[in-house]
Amino acid sequence: MTETYIAVDIGASSGRLMLSEKNPFNKISLEEVHRFKNGFSDNSGTDYWNADHLIEEILIGLEKVKQRGVEKCYVGIDTWGVDYCLLDKQGQALSQPVSYRDDRTKQAMEEFDQQFSLQMLYQKTGIQLQPFNTVFQLFKEDREKLAHAKQLLLMPDYLGYVLTGQAVLEKTNASTMQLMNLKSRKLDEDVLTAIDVVKELFPNPVEPGTILGPILKEKFPTYDLPDATFITIASHDTASAVVGTPGKGDNWAYISSGTWSLMGVEIEEGISTPEAFEANFTNEWGVQGTIRFLKNIMGMWLIQEVARMQDYQYSYPELAELASQEEAFVSLIDVNDSRFMNPKNMITEIQSYCREVDQKIPKTAGELARCIYDSLALCYAVELEKLEKITDRTITQLHIVGGGSNNDFLNQLTADACGINVLAGPGEATAIGNIIVQMVATKGFGTLAEGREGIKKSFPMKEFQPQIDNQCAIEKYQSLTKSFV
Repeated sequence: MTETYIAVDIGASSGRLMLSEKNPFNKISLEEVHRFKNGFSDNSGTDYWNADHLIEEILIGLEKVKQRGVEKCYVGIDTWGVDYCLLDKQGQALSQPVSYRDDRTKQAMEEFDQQFSLQMLYQKTGIQLQPFNTVFQLFKEDREKLAHAKQLLLMPDYLGYVLTGQAVLEKTNASTMQLMNLKSRKLDEDVLTAIDVVKELFPNPVEPGTILGPILKEKFPTYDLPDATFITIASHDTASAVVGTPGKGDNWAYISSGTWSLMGVEIEEGISTPEAFEANFTNEWGVQGTIRFLKNIMGMWLIQEVARMQDYQYSYPELAELASQEEAFVSLIDVNDSRFMNPKNMITEIQSYCREVDQKIPKTAGELARCIYDSLALCYAVELEKLEKITDRTITQLHIVGGGSNNDFLNQLTADACGINVLAGPGEATAIGNIIVQMVATKGFGTLAEGREGIKKSFPMKEFQPQIDNQCAIEKYQSLTKSFV
């Protein structure tokens, strides 16, 4: 009997349910069943996600699965990291979850550092310092709300809890909180004390591949649902994307390219050296005890916001085509500058930056897109060099996966800037990784390595080889961002 697997893959701007099966030749099918919008909105000065909307859309998607004749299936949920829901004693959410892009944590790192060294925080957790990490969100959390909270659930765990009644703390996502000790792999008591939070607030940690339980169909009587068994997969979307990257050996790196660009390697032991701290690399946990040693880079959010500010006059492929017609490396920005996190107007913010550093101010859609893509490719090159130095590895293959892997123009720019062979695809790496963990958990694949071989068989990839030496442009970018090499 062929098993059916459903990946619920939710990002910052959209979510979808993807249906998958595996044939006897280990080829994996993948089909979108349902897609829906996601986003945060302002309510009385705070940016909130609508978790109730996400639950409703998952149920609608599962109804569509049932309408296709699927009576029984496995389901895994992945989302972004760091954000959480606080539950009261009755197990009800105290509010909708606050978005990591809310400005409540704007000064949190500086304030936290006055009572607990940020360098010590990094040494303990190995997690990249970002103002939106859960540790800083909890540091700035409303104390009265915290006093009423019985339990904290990260986003995918909260969605799974509402649907099954089972509360867990999935480890790959838990690591993004910057509350877990890198060596012991447990909640760090010193960090919890610094933010005045007790460890009892958190459920029991579980490994990816843990069976969560059946959907509570009686709780949702108005929906015609299949018999769905939920599996706690690698629930941080980047963790799933790395699982869905068909790399082999020790000389490959990845860029999971979406709203964020996550560049890194898969390693066995964490690295929290002074060099890693200075370069702000993170040690997020992966499947089967691995570490995702990576750097968060501001990704496709930049072009998404430019497109939005132009009322989506141009599609993303059209923006890439317009960019290709512009002169290279005329206007560059530090893509990781905090001013680009959530500006009121991305276009004017980019223009202000270029004005401040005495560069040509990009005005047309093509000039703006070229500025973003050039800057991203050069940032990748700078960070790849740091990655090689810190890990003492020579990277010979760069896999670009996720939605951004469909951008041939940026892929070629990246190959040129990094001076490395780029393999682009699969574009649906996160959903595929979600499915692979489900398959390994239910013996559809014996090992993760077998699953990755199945990905190679099932999904096409495009190759991009370096054609131009961009060393001068890299030096210009380094000078602009004052990066160390």
